[in-house]
Amino acid sequence: MEELKQYGSKPTRFGFGDGLVILGERHSNVVVLGGDITGSVMTSLFKEKFPERFFSIGIAEQNATTIAVGLALSGKIPFFASYGAFCALRNADQLRISVCYNEANVKIGGGHSGISVGPDGATHQVLEEVAFLRTLPHMTLIVPCDYEEAKKATIAIGEMIGPAYIRFGRSPVPLFTTPEHPFEIGKAQVIRQGNHVALIACGSMVWEAMIAAEKLAEKGIQARVINCPSIKPFDFETITVAARECGAIVTAEEHQVHAGLGGAVAEAVVKNHPVPMEFVGVKDSFGGSGEPEELMIKFGLTWREIYASALIAIQRKDGGSLTATRAIKEVAEYKG
Repeated sequence: MEELKQYGSKPTRFGFGDGLVILGERHSNVVVLGGDITGSVMTSLFKEKFPERFFSIGIAEQNATTIAVGLALSGKIPFFASYGAFCALRNADQLRISVCYNEANVKIGGGHSGISVGPDGATHQVLEEVAFLRTLPHMTLIVPCDYEEAKKATIAIGEMIGPAYIRFGRSPVPLFTTPEHPFEIGKAQVIRQGNHVALIACGSMVWEAMIAAEKLAEKGIQARVINCPSIKPFDFETITVAARECGAIVTAEEHQVHAGLGGAVAEAVVKNHPVPMEFVGVKDSFGGSGEPEELMIKFGLTWREIYASALIAIQRKDGGSLTATRAIKEVAEYKG
């Protein structure tokens, strides 16, 4: 995939909901647990199609997760979905001990991820769960980039054995992959070729990385763009090759800049092929209320920050010392 082409916009949560219905049609032992927000996380689609396999637990994330473990140990494939702030962090102990320690075949859908939820504000915007979840033994963690990938990823985690978590958002994001685009747990995909710098992103930031790559190309800089939806298991090979062939890396994620995708990439790079790296993400801050586009700009989660970071990383690779101030000024002066 090289061309920057958008096929519309759709929330990744819709891909999760549609993926659940497909799983329900394929496997009679798939069940879904709800936490009184079925419309927000789109488990309502499964509830409408398979009401006898849907169980409302109420606003009780810790209880729902424990019930899901019992169902899994009884041979069911349970999905529980809520806002990520609650189903990933409020029930951290249940995920660690009940789910992962027992290697229970429980699947968690974490909605309202990132800051693009908008007016719901910081209490409902989760920016820390990737850092926590990727440390849990046996946990699979997926952050899809658009509706199509979210649908494929939902089906994939439902058909694998073991604990899994999928992160999705509320607001529409560009739809730019197709049903034919490959998805595999544990694999990253190079979606644009280039050897001057590698832009490695997940979730909504993949599209921003693609835009940044187009803008960089106008300066003669060819950026490799890598979509990295599988945070765990992690594709060390693709990332190491990018480090070796590009010599500079920028990571981008709608998450705290600490310990998320950027941390995973840094771990791979420092072990296998150290190169200059820059990190685009939320800088040690909680979110806030506002329209999704306003928040993404306020917290520095757009193509502009990726573009500026790429210039800095390339300068570091070449022995230069382009400052962040100068890089940001170049973006401000951009006439595209």
